[in-house]
Amino acid sequence: MSLLRYVRRLNALQGLQHCRREVSSAPAKSATLKYDQDPQPLFTDSETQRLLQSMTQLQLDKVFRKRTVKDNRSETKFMTNEQLETEFLQIIEKAKHLLKMPPIVKIKQDTERIIAKDPALKDFATTKYVFTDITFGLPHSERKVVVRETDGTLAYASLDTTKRMNQLYFPLEGRKSYTPRMFAYEELLHKCLEEHKYEFVLDRLTVQYEPYETEFHNLSARVFEHLNESKQFDLLRSTRHFGPMAFFYAWHRCIDDLLYDMIRRDYLHNAVELIALTYKIHKIPVEYTETLAKLEALHPTPDESALSELRGFLRRPEEKQGIEQEIHTAIGKTEQDFAADDISLKFIEEYIASEHSLKKVQLELAVQTLKEINLEKLQLFQGLKKAHGVQAS
Repeated sequence: MSLLRYVRRLNALQGLQHCRREVSSAPAKSATLKYDQDPQPLFTDSETQRLLQSMTQLQLDKVFRKRTVKDNRSETKFMTNEQLETEFLQIIEKAKHLLKMPPIVKIKQDTERIIAKDPALKDFATTKYVFTDITFGLPHSERKVVVRETDGTLAYASLDTTKRMNQLYFPLEGRKSYTPRMFAYEELLHKCLEEHKYEFVLDRLTVQYEPYETEFHNLSARVFEHLNESKQFDLLRSTRHFGPMAFFYAWHRCIDDLLYDMIRRDYLHNAVELIALTYKIHKIPVEYTETLAKLEALHPTPDESALSELRGFLRRPEEKQGIEQEIHTAIGKTEQDFAADDISLKFIEEYIASEHSLKKVQLELAVQTLKEINLEKLQLFQGLKKAHGVQAS
């Protein structure tokens, strides 16, 4: 009697689990914005890469922030100034490596590629045979995987089979042989997005899927669309995903929210670069190279800024800054910065006045607010320099 009761309880539990699976197995929704043609030529263009890397910014404190990883130890070393300078350069190179962007390529279509048909081998076996080239050191894209069908046909393996064989013989750390739950179930993905775990989702996505897979395109677009709604762009700044995000918005002509965020945070140089990228992608006949050249002449490169930040940690407390440097530190801007702001604001205002801007009122208010703040800073800057007898450079 107790055995019968146990069997009934087990059957009921299985039925409940089946119902749960039916409720929670809704696949993730597809994105509304998709690339209508191959984006790779434009994305890999040297000018595009330079613009995206500059927009990403090299914030060392964010790149090397503490993460929940297996090995999160710190190491202390005693170094000379020369050794420390070399270490700084290596740190910057490591940061640039960590900020390398995932490529944006077109979706690869799975096509049947038959090598040979051998009717004599028909029904030789009841299962397919998969042959994989396991040559060590060979890139996955060049590794040959072929399948012998039960009817004797020998053909190159499908993209999915090739990916699974590569993962079987040369496993990539973190990649699963099944679809992770966060990508398989819509409610789990939605929860991650609502909690603004954008970098976590994109990192997981980059490990699980190849850039040419449909899932990679759909899920990354979902993240970027949700991010454009939440306006939490700073969460991806100084990560390897900021560049692809900016490229996505520029491609689909929806840069205004990101542009507003850049203006609000006083990243005017990046705002100009974002507009220039849009002009470049859509071949809009607006001259932007001269403006970018002027700004690059006034602004230090990201590498120089990061190196200057690191060198600042070497300054001893008793080493006082010059009065001019103290004024620059207090105001947060230099004369070159004010000159660059004028150039940037003029370029941005021309974009806002054009037909390409979609949120003119919002952007105009942001520009006007920043102008007023900059004017107050400039007046204070000039007043302090005059009071301390510092000559204009």
